[in-house]
Amino acid sequence: MVFNSYTFIAFFIAILILHNLPFSWTIKKVNLLIASYIFYAAWNPPFILLLWFSSLVDYLVGRALYYQENTQKRRILLVISLIGNLGMLCFFKYGTFLLENFVLISHGLGIDFQPAKPNIILPAGISFYTFTTLCYTIDMYKRESKPVQSLVDFSLFVTFFPHLVAGPIVRPPQLVPQFENPRSATEQQLLQGLFLVSLGLFMKVVMADTLLATSADAVFTFKKSLLALDAWIGVLAFSGQIFFDFAGYSTCAIGVALCLGFVLPENFKYPYAATGFTDFWRRWHITLSSWLRDYLYIPLGGNRKGELRTYVNLMITMLLGGLWHGASWTFVAWGALHGLYLCIEKVIRDKTKLSGILPPFLVAMLTFFLVNVTWVFFRSPDFITAERLLVSMFGMADKGAAILPTIDMIKVMLVVFLTVTAHWIMRDTSILNLSQKMSWRGMGLGWAALLILLIISQKSSDSFIYFQF
Repeated sequence: MVFNSYTFIAFFIAILILHNLPFSWTIKKVNLLIASYIFYAAWNPPFILLLWFSSLVDYLVGRALYYQENTQKRRILLVISLIGNLGMLCFFKYGTFLLENFVLISHGLGIDFQPAKPNIILPAGISFYTFTTLCYTIDMYKRESKPVQSLVDFSLFVTFFPHLVAGPIVRPPQLVPQFENPRSATEQQLLQGLFLVSLGLFMKVVMADTLLATSADAVFTFKKSLLALDAWIGVLAFSGQIFFDFAGYSTCAIGVALCLGFVLPENFKYPYAATGFTDFWRRWHITLSSWLRDYLYIPLGGNRKGELRTYVNLMITMLLGGLWHGASWTFVAWGALHGLYLCIEKVIRDKTKLSGILPPFLVAMLTFFLVNVTWVFFRSPDFITAERLLVSMFGMADKGAAILPTIDMIKVMLVVFLTVTAHWIMRDTSILNLSQKMSWRGMGLGWAALLILLIISQKSSDSFIYFQF
């Protein structure tokens, strides 16, 4: 079930009604838990078993970790959790990838190994809910928060349907306390939530799918060299598409939760106005970048073990962050580029006097330019496609083809220009703050326009890109 479907609208209306009926808080939580399982089962019902297994194991292990005093036993319990979660993730998401690379290595060594082709189906959102449960057991191991007392509360924390499939990645202190006492949306929360849902769907359906996806797909699936302009337009189209698609989902998730009286963490904060890559990762997929920082970069040593180790830790974090996005070496290359950019930025900031010389807007434009280079690897299915696009983008192709109609080029350039401009203007505020300053007439007209464009564009919409991660 996806947010941009009529099925979800009916589902959500039913949940809103049930959540506001005069039931006990326990019954309301059970209703939300059942609804979350139904929401997930709409993709593939058997994978509900994975959610049950993950929730039950980490609930029990988490409690044992917190109360166990024997250091050796605590380490064993943590290993059990890590093996259970990461083992499940590795099998479903990276099993085929690991096998393919093992076969290539075997052939390189002269061993004719021909295994049967695996038929592994990737469960929707497995990367997201695995990270959600992992942070709980790690926090219990560190005793940074108290264990969840109720299995219902813990299961709802893991499976709460707004964030289940594509985030935001929530941590126990951000959501579990909200399940302790009865909650329902105030009138203001309901209006804000519905507005965010409308805005998120507009970002996905109108901006990502209707205005940008066609140009991006045409360029990234073309098998020959392109004119530099066509290549850049295609990459810029994907740059806008991936933002509107993923930020649109996060906006919907936050809005849906708010309609029920729950608050989810912010996941995007106008990333195309970032003045550098450190700033970019404070604005793009915020819950993932903070997770990688707190549960990977800092445990590796962060910046506490010397300069060389700091750069190594940055690279390891971003390489694994790239691999988290998909079982392909192109995602690793995407992560490697971001790691390299972060290292270079740190060198400039710490070792030279260049930091602060350029105006912030020019730094933001340079950052945006370099981000677009990384998107080539993120979107390309293989390195051949990535190389062909990069060669075309920088005018090194011998005979580049022109494949995009002029009207599509104008459309993409206008959308990207307005997007970057809006990000720069809004970089230090939020859409809810802006909406509160608007008159009711202006807000009503803007909201009506969003809904009209949504209705017109609905048939052209596809599933959210980040469902595959």
